[in-house]
Amino acid sequence: MRRRSAQIFTSLATIGVVLVAGCTDDDGASSEQTTSASIQDDAKVTSLSEVTVQRIDYPTLDGTDPEQNWGDLYLPAGPQNVDSIPLVVLIHGGAWQSQLGANLFDPFARDLAAKGMAVYNIEYRRVGSGGGWPTTFEDVSQALDNVAAIDKKFPQLETTDALVVGHSAGAQLAVWGGTRHKLESDEVGSNPKFRPTKVISLAGPLDMVQAVKNGDDRIVTALGGTPEQVPDRYTSVDPIQNIDPGTPVIAVHGTADTVVLPSLSQRYVDAVNKQNGTGKVILLDGEDHGSIVTSTKPVYGQIIDIITDASSTKAADLDE
Repeated sequence: MRRRSAQIFTSLATIGVVLVAGCTDDDGASSEQTTSASIQDDAKVTSLSEVTVQRIDYPTLDGTDPEQNWGDLYLPAGPQNVDSIPLVVLIHGGAWQSQLGANLFDPFARDLAAKGMAVYNIEYRRVGSGGGWPTTFEDVSQALDNVAAIDKKFPQLETTDALVVGHSAGAQLAVWGGTRHKLESDEVGSNPKFRPTKVISLAGPLDMVQAVKNGDDRIVTALGGTPEQVPDRYTSVDPIQNIDPGTPVIAVHGTADTVVLPSLSQRYVDAVNKQNGTGKVILLDGEDHGSIVTSTKPVYGQIIDIITDASSTKAADLDE
């Protein structure tokens, strides 16, 4: 089918800002309490007194669902100077299925924003709620492309060297999202309007064909068939088949993960390095598939540090 591997800070209109506070359970989900505030019409926002978050709907190619096609944009407290706040995009996991949602990443979003980053935590349609092939992948690509519009509304964002982070299925979507510029024009997600320049995969199935061979039928469900039945789909979205040596990837994995085997991260990074790209595996001893994204676990602080360091390091310097 195709090749292989290889403005001034303008006034903001009335913005409904939601101030989020919540507690987190052991599964990483949050119980939120929200209050509302607004920024006055035609007021230049030069500083924020606390972390704020606004829900932003993004357009889709077909059948937009307002309950699922949105992203929460967290802005840190402090000065809001033009192009001064680095952007981190979060894509949650859950086997591409509808049981789990973007609330899983709320603790990450709040804590990263508290460290000075802007965070865009996206939701998308999944298997069981109108998603699957190709809708899930179209939604994620549209949510990412909406960063271009968000950047115009919030010019304090610095989006030219942005980081995308995903967990599990969201890690596959994140790595794929970082290489969409390599796709042919007829492929899902091609011709991106926004390109993240660095990626962190948290327990991602980065070799989807091998994962299916290992018995992962969740991938088969998400793509609508096995690699033998729908090979072009795997060719388009399997991270190991869409490597861009110029996009650094950090693959974090728990050694006790039995849901997505650590070997899938190792295989991917080996393939990246063979193509003279920048890839790094970070193995966390004794951690499992869920513990690395659970805010009550001791390893949580380490994950936050990994993301913070990657966000503050230019993509070109991540290999140092």
